[in-house]
Amino acid sequence: MQVPYESTGRQRQKGRTREALVAAARALLARGVSPGVEEVAEEAGISRTTAYRYFPNQRALLLAAHPQIQERTLLPEDAPQDPVARLDIVMHEFVRITLDWEPQLRTQLRLSLEPGAEQPVLRQGRAIGWIKDALEPLRATHPAVDVDRLALAIRSATGIESLIWLTDIGGLSREEAANVVKSSARALLQAAILCS
Repeated sequence: MQVPYESTGRQRQKGRTREALVAAARALLARGVSPGVEEVAEEAGISRTTAYRYFPNQRALLLAAHPQIQERTLLPEDAPQDPVARLDIVMHEFVRITLDWEPQLRTQLRLSLEPGAEQPVLRQGRAIGWIKDALEPLRATHPAVDVDRLALAIRSATGIESLIWLTDIGGLSREEAANVVKSSARALLQAAILCS
């Protein structure tokens, strides 16, 4: 079994080099470039040979540039118990994250749609967990509402996929698209409550 380059020798230095390459990839993506390993190496001031030791191809590099968002919840500690207010808070933050990381998320979506592609981290369902967290009070106040299914429905109308459709196809500005996403989430929640 081959030992990965990064797990041998000066691991801290290698960690810093990897992070510099990832940061350079993110910076280029944010400027609208879909960079290859050589462009990222130049941006980071690292030799191409070294860069290829970390990322053998563009796909591996772009997957590593995915946003690292570890929050288990987007709600503040003093979050209200009203599910509508909670969802509004979560959707405000989720839309902000989506807009802040739009170039990287677009790249991850493109990579995830390639035939035979491994599913990148974009497909971990983190946003579904954030939405379920917002909807949690419904389990007690509206037990007939299927919170898990509602979270999936809300997620299907939000995120990078919706932003792309609303801006690229629908012709909306990012601000208009953000408002549509937020109001769609709220409408789905209100409909679920009314039907329960």
